[in-house]
Amino acid sequence: MPDQVTRLLVIRHGETPWNTEARIQGHIDIPLNDKGRWQAERVAQALADEGLHAIYSSDLQRARHTAEAIAQAAGLPLSVDESLRERHFGRFEGMTQEEVASQWPEEARRWRERDPAYGPDGGETLEDFYERCMDAITRLARQHPGQSIALVAHGGVLDCFYRAANGLELDLPRSWKITNASVNRLLFNGEGFSMVGWADNRHLEDDESASLDERTDGAVNAVARRA
Repeated sequence: MPDQVTRLLVIRHGETPWNTEARIQGHIDIPLNDKGRWQAERVAQALADEGLHAIYSSDLQRARHTAEAIAQAAGLPLSVDESLRERHFGRFEGMTQEEVASQWPEEARRWRERDPAYGPDGGETLEDFYERCMDAITRLARQHPGQSIALVAHGGVLDCFYRAANGLELDLPRSWKITNASVNRLLFNGEGFSMVGWADNRHLEDDESASLDERTDGAVNAVARRA
């Protein structure tokens, strides 16, 4: 019987100027900075011999440009999928965590505590965002049984994937890292996801500074407050 398991490499985009400023990006189309472009080239080199069959990316340029480097190194076309976008943070986008907490302390509390039913004004609830992300990865995984695919997306998207693969609730504070241009490995058996490896950034080890964790994208939670 042929192997029907889909092997997924899920990658967060390279660094952006707003990552370094800890500004909430959401759906705002922020480009990679110089370090982010370097990270994209390094992760592309690391995955060039992975035997990938397809590469998918969020349509936002920070993810798309990271994925374009991977696609070029692998000699594959890139498929862009809007459903892999970061969570829509509504009126929070462009702000820092401190600015949100100062203007809307009660909303900041619900966000920090990961209230699944809460969404910023004009944005997505955590429940809706999780459903969107899981619908996307399940749909794409089902298209490639027995193959290996790469998905380039965003910190919040990868957080959903991690929770699904490990059976974790949405309101559980995050203790795992989701760094720029790290490689994370999942399996899909036709029914659900499991995790093989997480936060592999060996290809970035000669960088002078560590990649920024996803919490610098503005994903406020209890862990971030202690970090």
